Amino acid sequence: MTGSLFKGNFWSSDILSSIGYETIIQHLNTGRKNCKEFEDFLKERASIEEKYGKDLLGLSRKKPCGQSETNTLKRALDVFKLQIDSVAQSHIQLAQTLREEARKMEEFREKQKLQRKKAKKNYEQKCRDKDEAEQAVHRSANVANPKQQEKLFVKLATSKTAVEDSDKAYMLHINTLDKVREEWQSEHIKACEVFETQECERINFFRNALWLHMNQLSQQCVTSDNMYEEVRKSLEMCSIEKDIEYFVNQRKTGQTPPAPIMYENFYCPQKNAAPPGKATGSDLARRRPLPIPKSLPDDPDYSLPDNYSLIYQ
Repeated sequence: MTGSLFKGNFWSSDILSSIGYETIIQHLNTGRKNCKEFEDFLKERASIEEKYGKDLLGLSRKKPCGQSETNTLKRALDVFKLQIDSVAQSHIQLAQTLREEARKMEEFREKQKLQRKKAKKNYEQKCRDKDEAEQAVHRSANVANPKQQEKLFVKLATSKTAVEDSDKAYMLHINTLDKVREEWQSEHIKACEVFETQECERINFFRNALWLHMNQLSQQCVTSDNMYEEVRKSLEMCSIEKDIEYFVNQRKTGQTPPAPIMYENFYCPQKNAAPPGKATGSDLARRRPLPIPKSLPDDPDYSLPDNYSLIYQ
């Protein structure tokens, strides 16, 4: 940048007007406010990243992962815990980086503030010099007004001298004013050049800071995804069959099931395995007494002496 845009576009035909200077100052103040807002954003984002990292770190270390898991799945969970720790640490590191960027932004703002204050002080002093010169001109012009000049002419000898002296004083103040105007104009150009240089630096610095911040966030995503990829790779190595087999081999309690429950008839002590669907075990204790069988003429298993039934043995 040549620094020629400000000094060529912020003038006013009214010598008393300062609209160009005020417009530039207002723009610079807006830029300074934007830098301060971005600085505050970086600080707030740093606090959020640090809190997230510490919370994530606390969660991953609160309870050991995979205590009850075995073999390949346990290894995957160990990798998961390790990578989550790394992600948490990367967020904490990002928070420190953001704080450093916020510090640089603050230093840049303070540097521009001092430069702007110096340029503004010089410019405003020239403005005051110009105002004082203008007032002197007006005072001199009032002394040499037409009525006073008429009175001076009446006094013959003194009138010419008075008018000439007044005119000389007036011309002197006009020359002084023009000299001050030239100095003010020169100072205005210098101030515009300083302000334009500052604005170029601010835009460049602000743009680079935003660009860097986006790169930091992108890098954080890439870093996190690389760590998550390690977990995914570990999960790909997880074998359901091997984990089941490992669990069985490590925790098996035996290979012999309970023996079949035997059925024992009260009247016939021979023990037989209880057929499916028949009452067994505790159900026998709750059974009612066997019913008295009815005598069947053709049934050789029963007899009926004295009206009492016995099972044939």
